Amino acid sequence: MGINDERDIEANLQIGPTDKGMVRLFIEGEGIEIPMDFTPDEAHEIAEEIMAAAARARQAGGKKRR
Repeated sequence: MGINDERDIEANLQIGPTDKGMVRLFIEGEGIEIPMDFTPDEAHEIAEEIMAAAARARQAGGKKRR
């Protein structure tokens, strides 16, 4: 299973700060919960990677922003 393989799975993603000063990505779906905590610096780096991936996807003909 790779990043380009599609799956028919639904999941919810929540992102927010914790009371310990971390940034949590919380993924929930099909009987599983995955909390992933990152330092603010790590979260910033992840955000930059998401923005770069979005830019590359847009260049490759992905859906346009409204």
